Formats: sequence, C-alpha cells, structure tokens
Amino acid sequence: MTTQGMARAITLHQPKRLEIGAGAAARLGDWAAGYSRVLVLATPHTAGLVDRLGLHGATVFTDVPPEPDDIALTAALAVAQSLRPDLVVGLGGGSVMDVAKLVACLWDGSQMLADVVGPNKVERRLSALAQVATTAGTGSEAGIRALVTNSQTHAKMAVESPHMLADLAILDPELTFSVPPAITAATGVDAMAHCVEAFTNIRAHDLIDGYARMGFGLVGRYLGRAVANGTDAEARAGMMLASYYGGLCLGPVNTAAGHALAYPLGTRLRLPHGLANAIIFPHVLAFNAAVRPEKTAEVMAALGLGAVAEPDAVLTRAAGFCQGLRIEMRLSAHGAKADDLPQWAAEAHAIRRLMDNNPRDMSVAEVEAIYRAAF
Repeated sequence: MTTQGMARAITLHQPKRLEIGAGAAARLGDWAAGYSRVLVLATPHTAGLVDRLGLHGATVFTDVPPEPDDIALTAALAVAQSLRPDLVVGLGGGSVMDVAKLVACLWDGSQMLADVVGPNKVERRLSALAQVATTAGTGSEAGIRALVTNSQTHAKMAVESPHMLADLAILDPELTFSVPPAITAATGVDAMAHCVEAFTNIRAHDLIDGYARMGFGLVGRYLGRAVANGTDAEARAGMMLASYYGGLCLGPVNTAAGHALAYPLGTRLRLPHGLANAIIFPHVLAFNAAVRPEKTAEVMAALGLGAVAEPDAVLTRAAGFCQGLRIEMRLSAHGAKADDLPQWAAEAHAIRRLMDNNPRDMSVAEVEAIYRAAF
C-alpha cells in the first residue's frame, strides 16, 4: 500500500502566471509584447477566437484534430520549424494545449516524440508557452503532461515534464460561451472525473484532496447551469476553475481506472475524450465505492445526489446525473459493437500507469463487465 496523506512526498507544479475572469484573453497581447515570432495553435472552431487575444502578426495553425496523433504533431512541428517561434500559444481544449506543450519543446528537431515519451525525458523548452483554454474539461493548461495517440497502435503516449508547464495560463469564461450544451456537459464530467479519480486514488494526498473537493463541488453547483445557459458567466467561470483544479490533481496524483477505460473509447470509437469519460464515470465510481465509502459519499453529496456509498445506488444516481445533462450513456448508441468489448478491455487493463492507481484491483473480466454494463 502506498503511503497516503500528508506524509507522502509530492511535487505540485503550477503555471507561473494565471489570468482568470471575463475578458482575460485580451491581456495576452500586453504580456506577449516582447515576442516577435508568435505561433498560435488552434482548431477550425477556435481559430475565430484569435482576434480576442490582442496579438499582432501571429502565425495561426488550425489543423489540430480532437484526438491528436503523432502525424498531427509532426504537421504542427513542421510549421514551427519554419517559423522558429519565441512564443507558442495553445488556443483550445486539451488536445490543442497538449500539442502546444510538445511543439514548444521539440520544434528544433534535437529530440523526437519517441525520445520523450514517459516522465522527465524532455531536455528543455525552446519557446515561451501560453495556454488559453476554450473548454472547461481537461485542465491541460495547469499541468505538465501531454497525450498523443500512436497512429500505428492507437495507444495513448504520455509525455510528462516540468519543461511543458505554461508561463501563462488564461481562463476566460467568455471563450466558452459558444461551446454547445453536449460538449459542455461531457467536458464538465471529464473535469469532475479528474478530481474524483485523484480523490479516491491510492496515491491520494491531503493537498490534492483540497483541490479535488473544490473542483467537484464547483461541478455540482455550476455544470447544470452552464449546460442550460451557455452565456451564464458565473457558471462558465465556475466550470473553468473546476477544470483548472482537476488539472492540478493530475500532476502529483493522476487519474485511475476511469480514464484507463475511457482511452480505448477515444482511440477506437473516436469518441471525444470528455464523452468517453462521462460514459465510464458512474460505473467506476460505483466499482470503487466499496473500498472508498466515505469519499464516495462526499462526492455524491457534492453533486446533490445524497451522501450514499452503496454501489447500486451510486451507479444509478451518478448515471442519472449524467443523463440529466443529456449525455447519451449507451456505448451501443455511439457505434460500439459487442464483439469489440473484449479487445478494448484488454487494452484498458494494460494501461498500468493508471490502473495501478485504482483503489480496487480490476481484472480484465471486470473491465469487460463495465463495458457491457455501459453498452
């Protein structure tokens, strides 16, 4: 059993500067005034927000896909190699911000992606890095990890390094006003899952528990409001803060079985990361309830679902919470085939960097049972 609580040594990295609040995105321009070659990474959806950043003469690359793979990263690196940026800006959700971290560290070609997969293999950062979040989900702006899919194996490759920490992170709720209700709901449950999986983790720590509590508490208060009214500035700000807290939870503690089970749904079904996590979340929370009853009850109470820890009640009520946000929770409705589930179960079970954090051991058969229950 890993040492728990405050006795265990951890390191918490946070961005050097955080700008938060309505209109905060416009403050990037003043901060970036000393940089001459600025590369903004975006998607076709977030490219329209570039003019909110107060930048002058930036190069904008918009071809970052929702689940970026090594091919997409290579395309972004090629643009950066020609520009030689002194500032890289990630403008988007977790996918864009993860690519921005890697581009800022790898564009000169002295290290390749294969050289840096794993912890602490990145040698240095080449450009300043600013992260401007446009969704409230991954919390990638807060952290030192980047995930890229291997285009050959479809496995997620995780890079972790303090060199990938943002110099500036911006949380401007106005940038999330146009996010559709379905994406707001799914990314919001992803933010909650980061907090809850860290909170119930075998590597849980009192410091991180504090951020986790604040995070899932904000989700309980504000996610329903943000889904119902996308221009509710208070609710949007609350969800961006919840997402940021979730990002802090990922650093020293990380997620567990919930995210491991969600990854094959992203790489095989092409489900957005937030949606994949939302589908899995109630099942893993219920699976772990027997060994984390007090913390499970605390999570349920914060979500307004009653302080229950009995697994069947947890599953029913947590699934109901997600369904109340109009999230389609059946894998079969998203194109999954029953014959796929055993292979996905084996893939999820093999993600030991996350599975080994889970408070209750989960066999391949139990993973498959969860997929079947979600089917």
